[in-house]
Amino acid sequence: MIGRRFVALLLTFFTVGAVVFGGTATASASASVQPAAAVSGAVAAAPVGPTEPTSPDVTVTVGTPDKPSESLVILITLTVLSVAPALLLLCTSFTKIFVVLSITRNALGLTNVPPNQVLAGLALFLSLFIMGPVASKVNSEGVQPYLNGEKSQSQAFEDGSKPLREFMLKQTRPEEIALFTKVSGADKPANADAVPMTTLVPAFALSELRAAMLIGFVLFIPFLVIDMVVSAGLMSLGMMMLPPVTVALPFKLLLFVLANGWGLLVTALVGTYS
Repeated sequence: MIGRRFVALLLTFFTVGAVVFGGTATASASASVQPAAAVSGAVAAAPVGPTEPTSPDVTVTVGTPDKPSESLVILITLTVLSVAPALLLLCTSFTKIFVVLSITRNALGLTNVPPNQVLAGLALFLSLFIMGPVASKVNSEGVQPYLNGEKSQSQAFEDGSKPLREFMLKQTRPEEIALFTKVSGADKPANADAVPMTTLVPAFALSELRAAMLIGFVLFIPFLVIDMVVSAGLMSLGMMMLPPVTVALPFKLLLFVLANGWGLLVTALVGTYS
């Protein structure tokens, strides 16, 4: 009897153990399957690679024949700014003023005083002062009517360039125009209005350089006299080892300041364009 009860107890124990451990194994197996499924799902949901960059689209609208669009106005403005240095150097009074100021500095015996930046700034503002009326006419006759749609592009350019042409023709020698006309092999222009800009601009530049050198020659004479007097005085005193330039420099500066040299120079330069 006791043996049968012991056998039944063992069977019951093994049955309960099989049920318990079998459920745990099943749960662990299912748990191990779920992460695998999650990993496979994560792999399937991985993002694709980045797309190749594309170039931006640039659209420039011209507008109507009477009124330009904003993009065209910006394009024209950038073009004008890119050629502004050439216009400043060759079509205005900047060249002559800067050359005269540089010659004056050399005549005084000063190498770097005033510096080139100061001379260029002074020449720039004197050019703005001289070219102010011309710029106002160009703006009122060409630029503003074109922006307001009152004139076409060709008509605005023709009307706007007339004040500048008149200024350049007034300061250009006929000999220079004849020189460039001969070099280019073109026919002699019938009148001043028939002179092309490709001939007028270099002729104007050469005329300005010629006038600047003539003014520089006149400026050099009094300072050259001072150099000669100082050099002769040092030779008579036997002080040949003392540089005459060093001794003459204070006298040059004193003469230039007492004579109001800057005022006379600016007045003469502005007067050549009146």
